[in-house]
Amino acid sequence: MGYIETLKRIREGRTDYRKRRAILLGKHVFATVRVSDENVMVQISRATMNGDVVLASAHSRELLKYGWKGSRRCIPACYLTGLLAGKKARANGIDGCIVYAGVRGFSSRVGACAKGLIDAGLDVPVGEDALPDDDRITGKHIADYARMLKEDSALYSKRFSAILARGLRPEEYVKHFNEVKANIMKGD
Repeated sequence: MGYIETLKRIREGRTDYRKRRAILLGKHVFATVRVSDENVMVQISRATMNGDVVLASAHSRELLKYGWKGSRRCIPACYLTGLLAGKKARANGIDGCIVYAGVRGFSSRVGACAKGLIDAGLDVPVGEDALPDDDRITGKHIADYARMLKEDSALYSKRFSAILARGLRPEEYVKHFNEVKANIMKGD
């Protein structure tokens, strides 16, 4: 048996060339979602011979100017970032895209971003069963968990210290989410 050399990006787990090839041959506009330790970034791109061209992008730090006080990497923040990216894409004349997860896979956060893109008016071919429930998108699960922890004040203040420091009570996550969503929808 001989030695078979693999490409560096495959060895490092950075590129799935089968998925990449399908996007290039199909000439699709695609959305990539990157979730880091603190933020979420959504980019809508088109592949060209000279590399990918970003047509619209949104970062969860942009949610701060719309009044967002919650975590910038939770499911509600992913949805709002997708919604913001979708609005920017619609403003640039983009009607639809596909979600390209690459080697990372399709998670509930990626699904929340896809739901935000759909709600912004983009045509995204995703099955309804792959998208998170509305309760998770609005942050109801966070508010319910906060109400449960409210009895143990030490654990409550430890678990939600960052949110409380920003002036948001986690029990009001759904209300806060709806306010920020309304701000994005009326937007600039």
